[in-house]
Amino acid sequence: MIVSAISKSVSQLFSKPFRSVFWKSIGLTIALLIGLWFVLEAAASAFLLPFLAPYPWVATAISWLLGAGLVIGMGFLVAPAASIFAGVFLDDIGEAVEAAHYAQDPPGRPLPLARSIAISLKFFGLVLVGNLVAVVLVLFFGLGAIIFFVLNGYLLGREYFQFAALRHIEEARAQALRRKHEGTIFLGGLAIAALLAVPFVNLLTSLFAGALMVHLFKALNAAEA
Repeated sequence: MIVSAISKSVSQLFSKPFRSVFWKSIGLTIALLIGLWFVLEAAASAFLLPFLAPYPWVATAISWLLGAGLVIGMGFLVAPAASIFAGVFLDDIGEAVEAAHYAQDPPGRPLPLARSIAISLKFFGLVLVGNLVAVVLVLFFGLGAIIFFVLNGYLLGREYFQFAALRHIEEARAQALRRKHEGTIFLGGLAIAALLAVPFVNLLTSLFAGALMVHLFKALNAAEA
């Protein structure tokens, strides 16, 4: 089931609907990061550097450090930010997968925009917290890779499966289905976490995850019928 779902998801990653979501999420991400860059630069110029005016060499050094820090920070933020924006368009992914592979089934119900945004922000928050916990544990136990995959596998599988299920069934039933098939969903989450760990390729994480969990939901829900 997992292998088939992964294969179908990968085969559709570069289809027209998926490309549309990808470019929209990337465009919004770039706009957000550029805006954030200017805000942080303006804040540093207005509140930090004036205090260092008597020490020009310190001000110069801090300016360089801030610039380098912003570049590195923005690099780390690209994938999570793109995931947030892609999450807003997850219904487009769900519709494309269902149209291509499950045209004979009743179509899913698009989630309200507010709910899509809430799911995207919840996903971002959970992954952010999970990775912060992983970093702390790595410092003490040195189990970075294992912790990364286990935490993200669980969190990503859970949230994206919830999205796919809520397009078709009520929340209580979606949660019951997820709990009953936690092992399968966790394996799907591990596949998503593996993609998340690859630089640049991780920009496709939300597209792949959305498609994968639609396939898993369809298979698991059909098994319950």
